[in-house]
Amino acid sequence: MTSEPHPALKLDETTHQRVRLGILAVLSETTECAFAVLRDQLDLTDGNLSRHLRVLEDAGLVESRKTFEDRRPRTWLKLTRQGRKALREQVETMEKLVARLRVGDE
Repeated sequence: MTSEPHPALKLDETTHQRVRLGILAVLSETTECAFAVLRDQLDLTDGNLSRHLRVLEDAGLVESRKTFEDRRPRTWLKLTRQGRKALREQVETMEKLVARLRVGDE
């Protein structure tokens, strides 16, 4: 055992939640994504996606932009620089956790 804190303690509450991690992952694959596309990719309801997006926007990890196309509102989403950094840090933490678990299995 090391004196370093267990990697599980470093998982971020905001980004580690399954849906929010999925949102960050999908948005990291593109410059900008339509709300409906993100909703369909993650198989969420409008309300559920909206609630999670609000948490991520409040944390400064995601930005939204509203437009109109053929008189219909459309919401576009993208990761902020801070959001990309948070996702990268979360993945690094999960990789450390997985590495530690693999060592325990040997």
